[in-house]
Amino acid sequence: MSLSQNRCALLGDMHWARRIGFRAMDKLRIVGGQRLEGAVTISGAKNAALPQIAAALLSPYPLELTNLPGVTDVANMLGVVGLHGAVVTRSAHAATIDTGKAVSKETSYDTVRKMRATVLVLGPLLARFGHARVSLPGGCAIGARPVDMHVAALAALGAEIAIEGGLIVAAAPNGLRGARIVLSSPSVGATETAMMAATTAKGETEILNAAREPEVADLAACLNAMGARIEGAGTHRILIEGGSSWRAATHDIIPDRIEAGTYAVAAAITGGQLELTHARLEHMASVVQLLEATGVKIWPGDRGLIVSRGGPLKAADVTTEPYPGFPTDLQAQFMALMCCAEGASLLRETIFENRFMHVPELMRLGANIKLQGTMALVRGGEKLRGAQVMATDLRASVSLVLAALVSEGETTINRVYHLDRGYEQLDRKLRLCGAEIERISA
Repeated sequence: MSLSQNRCALLGDMHWARRIGFRAMDKLRIVGGQRLEGAVTISGAKNAALPQIAAALLSPYPLELTNLPGVTDVANMLGVVGLHGAVVTRSAHAATIDTGKAVSKETSYDTVRKMRATVLVLGPLLARFGHARVSLPGGCAIGARPVDMHVAALAALGAEIAIEGGLIVAAAPNGLRGARIVLSSPSVGATETAMMAATTAKGETEILNAAREPEVADLAACLNAMGARIEGAGTHRILIEGGSSWRAATHDIIPDRIEAGTYAVAAAITGGQLELTHARLEHMASVVQLLEATGVKIWPGDRGLIVSRGGPLKAADVTTEPYPGFPTDLQAQFMALMCCAEGASLLRETIFENRFMHVPELMRLGANIKLQGTMALVRGGEKLRGAQVMATDLRASVSLVLAALVSEGETTINRVYHLDRGYEQLDRKLRLCGAEIERISA
């Protein structure tokens, strides 16, 4: 790889960074009280894009990914595969990843700490090159998210795994072999790691208690386009016939169901109406069911979903669960909505042990919330008022945006770089629908 190509891979090129509007110390200023109306284009799913970028390392042939969201997590993951020798050619919402000259290098802690999803390169590097060294992820604002299931899945396929100096060191000098993998819980990341590694294993692999998220099924569709043979993705039982015959491929990433759910809440919380272009009803059944229980109307349109609320909001309880249950990535947004509903709502978080970091910040806006372990009791109906607040993670930060949209006066949200990790041009999309919102660059 040339010096200029390597520089692009490491730094992510300045045009890309400018296009997604990333500034580490930016703030958002929001004046509440505006009813949202119009159309929002839902971007490609970040959580589908990240494992597919990692999957490109499996094959020596180019992989083109389209409908790629312009968010910093995607830019960082493209930089990670660039560190391993991939040549990345980017356009507005697409990237071609050529890993013909890729190598298995150590993925450092400095790389992993920026985005924990980079651990997904472990399986592809091991499967293709027979060895891999990836730093153990550090702590996370919303929970520990251990990698023990990733390691157990690879060990079941015959890999020799050791932890050395904070690194996961994996080797399969004689290649991986098909096996039955029973996951202790339906972890999305562990399912994706096992599925990618098994594509090159000798014989058949069966993954039981697999995650059923649409992003897992989309990864399988991408791998099959590349030459893999996978059946059952999207169910609890996935079958992979190893020994893939790789080929060049193009894959269109699914729309982001979490972004769609966020804008659905934005329409509901402001009493507005939004058309969510490209949103897929079949990926959002639990979200739609819960929002309808609060008095929100949702129906399919020609281009996606239409979300509207004209009457009062009703309180509703929710428990986060693995798909097809209500997603943990929408818990913070739904809590903001319940702050505006009449009555009391009980929110129970079962996925991550520390995903209520947005609560103190919502309370700064006037929300009435009481925490007890993994449960939050929200008493709605209190008038929210603008204040200075601090974003703590991706979904927590967008819950503050939603609350600010209906808060009296002005709200300033600090550390919005969290938003840029997973929401493409959020402030612009909201402004086009009537929100009074501006980004203040540091």
